[in-house]
Amino acid sequence: MSELTSSKRNGNLGRTLLWVAIVLSVLLLGFVTALTIRANPYVSDREANGVSKYKFLEACKEQLAEDEQLASLQGLLQQSGQLQAGQRLTAEIAPEPADLVASVQPAQGGGWTLNVPANIQVNGGGAPLGQLPFQCAHDKAQNRTTAQLQLPGGV
Repeated sequence: MSELTSSKRNGNLGRTLLWVAIVLSVLLLGFVTALTIRANPYVSDREANGVSKYKFLEACKEQLAEDEQLASLQGLLQQSGQLQAGQRLTAEIAPEPADLVASVQPAQGGGWTLNVPANIQVNGGGAPLGQLPFQCAHDKAQNRTTAQLQLPGGV
């Protein structure tokens, strides 16, 4: 028998190194998890602001998609012939996620505010037709989120 396959060889060193590697891996995973939790941009004081930052952003996105101002703008564009009968206007928040999260500010008295541009597109695809200012706010006292797309010229 060769020296490597000999039954006389002691395997304790290999087993010990394996356990050391497992323990170091678990410690590293715990350290990375702790750092990630601290650096989470969605972490917010839900008690002070009435709703978490993540839920606030989701509510703003939903209300932007259903905004009445967008429907009136779509009607005006269809009447003027700039928008075909089957086409639909959609709006999406323009900033990238990291910039969007940084744009959310706590409101006085509790709540959140957000002022960002929104991209206006036809049927949700292609290049944006333009950008319009979008405001969203959560009032902690009323536990209500309101959003408004601002049309140019008070349309």
